[in-house]
Amino acid sequence: MQYDDEKDYIMRMIKECTRILFSLLFGKKYTQVVLPQENKYEVAGNRLDIYKNMADQGNINEAENLLLENINYNNKDEVIAAVLFYQYISGKGEEFLNQHNYSEEEVYAGLKSLAKMAGYSEVSSIPW
Repeated sequence: MQYDDEKDYIMRMIKECTRILFSLLFGKKYTQVVLPQENKYEVAGNRLDIYKNMADQGNINEAENLLLENINYNNKDEVIAAVLFYQYISGKGEEFLNQHNYSEEEVYAGLKSLAKMAGYSEVSSIPW
């Protein structure tokens, strides 16, 4: 059982990790992660919307696996798409995630793993 302060902590860590990754990827301080051209981001030719739609249907693990199997970690736009995916599913709420065999902890772990694979190991090694 998680207490509210533990859940809040995890969500703060997800938001902070996302903010740091965007700052590194865009090369500037990023205070709010809202991208008007979010639809331009793809992974292996698949638009981000495909992964989001899978998540909306409850296929979060499948969407994540598909995204991570196909991502080119050297392609900044694909890494951005993956960060946007994790940001999106983190906003689905704990109840939705739990109903579909996923958790906020997995979102955070996914972001840290993504950071490491994309060459931002300093983000993945922050003890938070």
